Amino acid sequence: MAKITAPAILARKGGDKIRMVTAYDAPSARIADRAGADIILVGDSVGNVVLGRGDTLTVTVDEMVHHTAAVMTAAPNALVVGDMPWLSYHTSVEETVHNAGRLVRDGGAGAVKLEGGRKRLPMIRAILDAEIPVMGHLGLTPQSVRAMGGYKVQGKTAALAHELISDAVALAEAGVFSIVLEGVPDVLAEYVTREVDVPTIGIGAGRDCDGQVLVFHDVLGLHDGRLPKFVRQYARLADVAAEALEAFFADVQSGAFPSDEETYHMPEESAQILRDLNLRADHLMADEVMER
Repeated sequence: MAKITAPAILARKGGDKIRMVTAYDAPSARIADRAGADIILVGDSVGNVVLGRGDTLTVTVDEMVHHTAAVMTAAPNALVVGDMPWLSYHTSVEETVHNAGRLVRDGGAGAVKLEGGRKRLPMIRAILDAEIPVMGHLGLTPQSVRAMGGYKVQGKTAALAHELISDAVALAEAGVFSIVLEGVPDVLAEYVTREVDVPTIGIGAGRDCDGQVLVFHDVLGLHDGRLPKFVRQYARLADVAAEALEAFFADVQSGAFPSDEETYHMPEESAQILRDLNLRADHLMADEVMER
């Protein structure tokens, strides 16, 4: 199967649903790719999910490059999109292009994602001029959590919905190859999906988007705690993992691990020499104690 590219995703508009999931390291990227992901997002959600922080705002470009490169070592067939963290595209066009370039050159990403609408157009156009594909992100944008007053559904009034629609149209016209719609009412996501000629990928945006994305750890149940309404857990791997470790620790305590089959052995002749040396050492120690 051919490597999936940004133009290939763009061509999926209105076709087969796009399957996208986050991943932050090589093992999870291999699993996602094996399962048939079209896009692997190396999200700045790594700050919450992997690094245990309260939000995404402390994630740095260096950290995003590090995790993107880790994902790329899995050589996935899926398109790998590197998330641009907070303040990496907010200060100047030049710095924005430099940071996007690092995710591609040093991290190996096939595209980058950034949050925001029309006010981000100068940055988006500059990245596109540098020949780097861009994925947009509208609605509940986690990097704006403080300005939004929390993680709240966006676009719930007619005026706010109109603003989001205008942002989506502007991003599509600027040349993004897809737009993530997060935390918006389903009717608004459906309208945006009809209005723009690029694929929309929903997360908490209903079923009418051109694709869906969830966080790897949420889908697999790899952590406990409160989950957003839009998350569906398809497994409880944290429980399975804890049970496996409990069994391992019990076997260590009882001496059942390692077994003979899990132990390296040397030829009997060499082993006997070592036993004899140990025996002599024991005798010498006993003699020394007796002399004292």
